[in-house]
Order: sequence, then structure tokens, then C-alpha cells
Amino acid sequence: MKKFCMTLAVLMLATTQAMAQEAIFERRDQGSPRFNDDGTVTLSLRAPDATRVDIVGDCVENMHAQLTKDGDHWSYTSPVLFAELYNYRFYVDGVETLDPSNIERSRDVRSFMSTFIVSREVGDQGYLYANHDVAHGNMAQVWYDSPSLGLTRRMTIYTPAGYDKGKKYPVLYLLHGAGGDEEAWPTLGRTQQIMDNLIALGKAEPMIVVMPNGNASDDASPLLSGLSKKEKPKATFEEAFDDIINYVESHYKVKKGSKNTALCGLSMGGYHTFKISNLRPGRFAYIGLFSAAISMGRGNQAPVQEQIAGNPAFAKQIADVFAAKPALYWIAIGKDDFLMQQNVSYRAYLDSQKLPYEYYESEGGHSWRNWRIYLSMFAQRLFKD
Repeated sequence: MKKFCMTLAVLMLATTQAMAQEAIFERRDQGSPRFNDDGTVTLSLRAPDATRVDIVGDCVENMHAQLTKDGDHWSYTSPVLFAELYNYRFYVDGVETLDPSNIERSRDVRSFMSTFIVSREVGDQGYLYANHDVAHGNMAQVWYDSPSLGLTRRMTIYTPAGYDKGKKYPVLYLLHGAGGDEEAWPTLGRTQQIMDNLIALGKAEPMIVVMPNGNASDDASPLLSGLSKKEKPKATFEEAFDDIINYVESHYKVKKGSKNTALCGLSMGGYHTFKISNLRPGRFAYIGLFSAAISMGRGNQAPVQEQIAGNPAFAKQIADVFAAKPALYWIAIGKDDFLMQQNVSYRAYLDSQKLPYEYYESEGGHSWRNWRIYLSMFAQRLFKD
């Protein structure tokens, strides 16, 4: 009996291993996504027993549609799509499902989506977000000590092609929004692809890009379960930012000085950019606020003009930033962004003080579609002198 059980166990193990090996080579290519000659894209799913399949995504007209059934397969064909990165997912009888035929996917906070890219010509937005036969930089996840926060934390750092050949590079510090982490810009923001392609096209200077985790109480991405402290941090992220700069400047081949240092961020990262630059006037020659949550303090809902007028110390911080004559102070936001009024109020204050800045207003709202565009535009303006 004992020998029989051992034999059965060996057979079960062998079967399991064989199934696993077969799964490695399993092909699920059902032609989804299929790129059509007329500029539309067809997305499909095999679900023979389903009674209804829906699709949600920014490739779908009005963000939602039902798929049409043909035999065992369901399909949806998009309208003509412009050059861009698109996200979608299926709902099979109400159950959320990623496209099993499409290995491209991304995580936004705790939500996963299938993705695909449309490109029409070299240099368009879709082209910038895709991988091409160009010189590639490297993306590394590194750990650094933050004495200000009492934590060892993780951040993602991009180094351009040729970094290992000895020269020094300027640095862009790139900050994510609320709910994001050190993986947000590399995945959703397509940072490596954008930088590789802009540099290869001669549109951006080679640079180091530092993408830290902006949640002061966290060690790293929540995917590293068990590492997040979730305790009240010893300092704010913006107060502890020198720990990041010190690590980068001591571990990487960095050109130092304000003219070689840029800072930008989206939403909460825009708030961090605003506060970090205010606390360190003259530290960054290039400052970018992308759909920024502009406020003198967290939770302060008063118009920005009133916040500044009510606190001379805040006004002095801002004045000191501009007194240092940054090469570029860039504000960008979508027409439908829920943070538009904060940006309007802040710009009105800057105008009233005759403080110089550049403003870019795009279509759409608070979305990665806009933030990828802003990074593509901002990166081309850096370190040209």
C-alpha cells in the first residue's frame, strides 16, 4: 500500500509538471487585439458559455459597450483610433476579465487593464510609447536609506544608453500621483520608452530619471506585501526629499547644480513638486506641475490666491523660487481636470506678481493619457543650455 501511494504521488507530480510545461508553450492567440486596415481595432474573447460580455476602456466609444457573439467568440470593433496607448478589460457575465490573448497589461493602483498601442508614424505619441530598435537605457529598482523617514525605501531609476561609458548626466526627478508608487511612471507612464525614443530621435538630452515612492509611510510598492509600515511617518515626503537627492548624487554619475536638475510630478506628485521646490529655492532649474494639486497644505480647500495672501511665509517661498530664475516653470493641465480651478487660481496669483511661467492646456481630464504627453513635452525642454 505504501509503495502504491508513493507511485501515485510520483505520477501526480509528473502530470502536474507536464501540464505546467505545456502551459509555457500554450498559444492563446485569437487575434486580439487585431489592427484593421481602416484604423479600427477589434478585441475578442472566447467565452462559449457566457450570456453577455462587456468591454470597458478608453478605446471604447463612451468608455463602455457590449460585445457581439459569433459562435464561441465575442468581439468588439473600436472607432478609428488616433496614435496612443489604450487600456481595456472585459466583463464576462459581470466578472472582470483581462484579455487572455493579450499579454500586454498594466497596473493602476490596484486595478489591472489589458493594453495596446496605436502608432501612425515615427515620432507620434504611440511611437514614443512603444519599443523600437534604438539604443536602450536601463531601468533599475534600488533601495536607499531615508534617515528622515526612518525607513529603507525603494525607487526606480532610469539611466540612458551609454551610461556605463564614464560621462556624467543631468537628473530629472519624476513624481507619481495619489495611489501610485515607484512602479507607476515606468509602467503607466512608459518612462523608459519615452526617454529611449526621444533621445534616439535627438529630441531630448540623455538624462537620469529618478522615480521614487511618494507615500512617506511606505517602503515600496504594495505588491511587495509585508513591507509597508503604514505608520505615521517621521516627516513628510517633501521634507525628506534630500535623502533621495543625496543617494542619487552619491551613487550615480550626476552633473550637479540647479541647471542640471529638474523636478516634475502629476497630481499629488505635482503637489510634492510645488512644495519641494518652494522649500528649496534655486535647487531646480526646471520645474513641472502636471495636473497639480496646488495647495499650501494638505486639505486646504481655499482658493490658492487666498492661501498665499493669508501667509506671508508662503508668498516669500514662491518669490524666492522665481528670484532664483528657473530656466523653465511649466504648468500643464487638461481642460476637464477636476483640479483646474486650483491651477487657475495659482496662475492668477503668479500673474498678479508678474512671475514668469509657461502654461499648456490639453484636452481631457485627470488621466495618464495627458501625463504621458506632458512628460514627452517637458523632457524635450530640459538641459538644453
